[in-house]
Amino acid sequence: MIQAEIKSLLREDISILIKITNSGKHYLCDCGEASQLIVKEIQSLSAVFISHTHIDHFSNFDGIFRHQIGSREKVVICGPKNIHHQIESRLKSYTWNLIDEKAIEYEIREIVSPEEINVYVIRPPHWNLEFVKTQNFLFEDDQVNVNFAILDHKTDSIAYLFSEKDSVTFHEEASGFRKGKWISELKTAFENNDEDKEIEIEGTVYKASDLFYLLTKNHGYRLGVIMDHAADKENYEKIKAVFSEADLVYIESFYKDSDQELAKLNYHSFASASGQIMKDCRVKDAVPIHFSRRYAENDVSEIETAFYKAFREN
Repeated sequence: MIQAEIKSLLREDISILIKITNSGKHYLCDCGEASQLIVKEIQSLSAVFISHTHIDHFSNFDGIFRHQIGSREKVVICGPKNIHHQIESRLKSYTWNLIDEKAIEYEIREIVSPEEINVYVIRPPHWNLEFVKTQNFLFEDDQVNVNFAILDHKTDSIAYLFSEKDSVTFHEEASGFRKGKWISELKTAFENNDEDKEIEIEGTVYKASDLFYLLTKNHGYRLGVIMDHAADKENYEKIKAVFSEADLVYIESFYKDSDQELAKLNYHSFASASGQIMKDCRVKDAVPIHFSRRYAENDVSEIETAFYKAFREN
């Protein structure tokens, strides 16, 4: 199962660690101060997802790669338009005469549009960008698929949806057959909706669809992270298209309802607006995050109250 941990304290810049149960793989959403993020967690990151490069979401990138250099691993970095040049500039601003070219490799995936992802590779010690290809998907590994929405924050701000891979359960007690390779063949036919696939069991050939009753599809957990965005109709349509019926979404709720004018001026959301769009998306659960530093704990409580009132009202 996918789990998320907020690694930033109140009045710290935002950073969220995404973990997969029973897996050593971790993913990071945004690079704020994150005083609760430990070195071991940083060194286990296989991918970093940047919403946008305002300083409160990107300032700790140097601290992240400080603890990755020397791992000899490949780390994927996803982010908005121009992210490859911004990372290149950060890396080239240091002296790397003691680091060899195999110390680490970053694969940068620049989100140009929903269908256009430019892929670059960059390595020490010279950190020269190499264009690899353009692809039409963002990220997929053995554990998750990652979808996204490009939101307006007076700059592109990427919202990410982490979807655990679906799984198939075989009900052994209902089959009456001995175990064998036919089970994996049946699962493959089920996943591909190949109803006419012939499955041989103990010398008898069966039509796959006649055995599908032995299987159950388990839909993977879906967890979203929606950072800075203007509270407007266009953004909400994009959010609905990607995050509807997600299991859990963390969503920016930067301002109190009483500061809606500031929210509009600064292309941010506010408490009840964030709660309402989560309700409209019919997500199972939602958590307000990323509050303005101007606020004290009692202000944050006010934001949370307004958020959950909008989210949970019938």
